Amino acid sequence: MTSVAERAQSRPDGRARSRDSRRRLVVIGNGMAGARAVEEILARGGAEQFSITMFGDEPYGNYNRIMLSHVLSGEESDADIFLNPLSWYEDNGITLHAGVRADRIDRFAKHVFSSDGRVTPYDTLVIATGSRPHLPPMDGLYTPGGSVKPGVFGFRTIDDTRKMAEHARHDHHRHAVVIGGGLLGLEAAAGLRSFGLGVDVVHSGGHLMSAQMGPDGGAVLRRSVEALGIGVLTGSRTTAVLGRDRVTGVSLRDRPDIDCDMVVVAAGIRPNVDLAVLSGLPVERAIVVDDRLRVQDEDHIYAVGECVQHRGEVYGLVAPLWEQAVVLANHVTGADTSAAYLGSRTATKLKVAGVEVASMGLQGPELDTDEHIVFSEPSRGVFKSIVVRDNKMVGATLLGDSRKVAFLTQAYDRGLPLPEERLGLMFDLGTPGEDVGVAELDDDAQVCNCNGVSKKDLAAAVRGGCASVSGAMDATRAGKGCGSCKLLVKQVVEWAADGAVEEDPAATYYVPGIPLDKAALMAEIRKRGLRSVSAVFHALAPGGAEDAKSKMGLASLLKMMLADQYVDERDARFINDRVHANIQRDGTFSVVPQMKGGVTSVQQLRRIADVAEKYNVPLIKLTGGQRIDLLGIPKEDLPQVWADLDMPSGYAYGKSFRTVKTCVGKDFCRYGTGDSTKLGVEIESRFQGIESPAKLKLAVSGCPRNCAESLVKDVGVVAVEGGRWEIYVGGAAGAHIRKGDLLATVDSPEEVKVLTGRFMQYYREHANWLERTYAFVPRVGIEHLRAVIVEDAEGIAAQLDAAMQASVDSYVDPWSERVDPLTPGQFRTSLPLTVLPQVPVR
Repeated sequence: MTSVAERAQSRPDGRARSRDSRRRLVVIGNGMAGARAVEEILARGGAEQFSITMFGDEPYGNYNRIMLSHVLSGEESDADIFLNPLSWYEDNGITLHAGVRADRIDRFAKHVFSSDGRVTPYDTLVIATGSRPHLPPMDGLYTPGGSVKPGVFGFRTIDDTRKMAEHARHDHHRHAVVIGGGLLGLEAAAGLRSFGLGVDVVHSGGHLMSAQMGPDGGAVLRRSVEALGIGVLTGSRTTAVLGRDRVTGVSLRDRPDIDCDMVVVAAGIRPNVDLAVLSGLPVERAIVVDDRLRVQDEDHIYAVGECVQHRGEVYGLVAPLWEQAVVLANHVTGADTSAAYLGSRTATKLKVAGVEVASMGLQGPELDTDEHIVFSEPSRGVFKSIVVRDNKMVGATLLGDSRKVAFLTQAYDRGLPLPEERLGLMFDLGTPGEDVGVAELDDDAQVCNCNGVSKKDLAAAVRGGCASVSGAMDATRAGKGCGSCKLLVKQVVEWAADGAVEEDPAATYYVPGIPLDKAALMAEIRKRGLRSVSAVFHALAPGGAEDAKSKMGLASLLKMMLADQYVDERDARFINDRVHANIQRDGTFSVVPQMKGGVTSVQQLRRIADVAEKYNVPLIKLTGGQRIDLLGIPKEDLPQVWADLDMPSGYAYGKSFRTVKTCVGKDFCRYGTGDSTKLGVEIESRFQGIESPAKLKLAVSGCPRNCAESLVKDVGVVAVEGGRWEIYVGGAAGAHIRKGDLLATVDSPEEVKVLTGRFMQYYREHANWLERTYAFVPRVGIEHLRAVIVEDAEGIAAQLDAAMQASVDSYVDPWSERVDPLTPGQFRTSLPLTVLPQVPVR
């Protein structure tokens, strides 16, 4: 993409404009290492020294790869794991080329050549290309065309995770095999198990996590993993993936074949060094760097992360990346030119398949004089092993109980002398409830490995005003990774606050930037007559400060409350809502025209076909909501596409009423008892585009055979005998599966529409931001909902009906903005229309 900042800073000849005297810093890689290096550079005043440009293969901001397993299992959403969303780059004046690969470096002209034809000059270059999954040689891994066989997955990116989840959700997929019993493989297995799949882990080593622990610890871990219903085959190697066009099983070297529908390869990683090799940089196992993280024999090129080889070592854990980023930033900015990276003593602390695991150094005695202290309780999944040499700890493994991990990590890192009573290394032997060890931890002791947060960082957050545990976590990111450090984070915050820790009020806030719950926030908005998001921030946010994370929730709330009195501000919307289409991974958009109840006409189909042909639409897809999706539309083409379609928006984006799925109904189906198609069209016509805290999907089925899947929708309607209709609410069939609760049985379609609208309005007024109905209904209780919505026990039914009617009356098709854009640049492309050759001028 070409940002405003970039256009202001560069000229067609590739030279910086004279008004920007800053040096040009280019970072190749937008993963955890590259983004952390930039964070450290900014923290040392780098924004004043450099104009910063970043390239990232993926079309996203920087996210926490450690958390992908949580996304796979449904514990976290994609949005939850982002460390730096796209807005962070803009806020810090960084030009990010997301989804653009750097292909080659000209070290002599100091230029980076990228996959979009761009030539980017640099004064200082940082390479952070990371690593890629290792696909071990085996037959049948690829199709005859050379692509990976359908059903085979790596597990490295958000897109990998999404594809795995989509594949696992298919009803006809029953069994998965995970190749690799290390950290990532076990996490993948646990995530897939949450979909109800049978899962086997095949590991070539003699025991699980053989790179991190010895066989005794591996045996205890195996019991814990098998207790989750996951099969474990160790000491075995996969020789082939079976199936011609799709996965049907795997062959093992010394065991019977395993039938499966899915194979996940988690057999280690390899540094991404192709760019460095092509550019003539020194590469052995990875890019060779010195103690300043400077690439060998290069004055202006640095490298950091998993693509780096330092003193013969290549690190695949996150903690060394944080240490490297600090040293690199000190040298790049000149903050401390004496800083040196001397290597890392690796210690792993994570949750693996729900089991807390910590591992460091040796896993067993190597010399006759080594002490080996072991505690094993397999029935509880607890194993502890410590190796001591010359009264110093040289290795440890902890499974299932990590309360002493902070002290042990410090003792291992710093070679501290140990107490004579060795049991004190494994167990708290102090006064019950006493906070043992936190006060004695060194300031630089790392509390959160996933995000590189030290005791000193947490203490500084507390001194800076974060009086609650969650506040300190938000300020530092501690505990925002795998979660295994949350107990220690809490202890450090309590120590730093001298016990005066406040309960976290933010847990009740509707949006994070306004310190009010939903009811109080709505009351203040009405009392003060606030009409826009900026007005709410000015009146109700601490110091009047705007908070990007709160804007979308506030915009939705205000539109729900105020209908046509709401003052729309474009910067309060995210990209989907600004252009009324769903952005895709390549920066193009998805256009879904409305087909009420899934019903269309010859004329609509002809217009859709003509548009698809005219604009060379790369993919035409029938959606699960009975509509046609046109994917791959450039932003600048959206207004003309909508005009040529001459159909209303189908609302396949945003947090709003989406669609009503219907079955054929009684006119054609021999089982139909009610006209589901007619009612579905009427419901969609009435409530189209209604804003809500989260998306709403509806369905109407013409008989209890439930062909429209009404029982697993936010609102589902089913026709039953006698011309009556059952209304279900709070159903789900995505990452979460829940059968809806019966709200009421009514006698007419008119009653269905009234109660549907009343339920949605009550949900809109009382649900938390992003809380789907499948969470809202059980939280509030179906009995309470029946009393309020059906029986009018609180006397607010008429008020709910009137509020919904006001929203219905204020509806305007958003695609009408094609003829009158709200801002001049609303549909302007963010990509260069013409790529001009750039010739370096010396």
